[in-house]
Amino acid sequence: MEHTLTPATDAELRDRLRATGLRSTTPRAAVLRLLNGGSHWSATDVFEAVRVELPGTSVQAIYGILNALTEVRLVRKIETSGGAALFEMHEGDNHHHIVCVECGELRDVPCAIGEAPCLTASDDHGYEIVAADVTYRGICPSCRANAAA
Repeated sequence: MEHTLTPATDAELRDRLRATGLRSTTPRAAVLRLLNGGSHWSATDVFEAVRVELPGTSVQAIYGILNALTEVRLVRKIETSGGAALFEMHEGDNHHHIVCVECGELRDVPCAIGEAPCLTASDDHGYEIVAADVTYRGICPSCRANAAA
């Protein structure tokens, strides 16, 4: 199952930015609009897509925007071993991910037990747990078929 986003208008995306205390700049709005379209994006892919609309944008600016949006929880950063970090719109649903260790394909997986934060720590060390990020690793059907061929 691939995660589906609730469509948001440009005005709603700008309102979300302002609600976090961030200024609603054209580059931030462009990045949010792109991520709101769904999927998982590397910073390089975000840069390539956004620079079409904003030719003066730099890779460094995109990293700064993605970091700022991640800090205020508008964007979720997904760390995969051996690959570039990926970014997606943060919708507060706490879904998880599965990644192929062969080709790097990444897919969304519903919450492990159906209710956030999805997993209960055996010892929370006094923390209030607000999210549990799970990344399953495996070999996708295409890579298994290629290996069998």
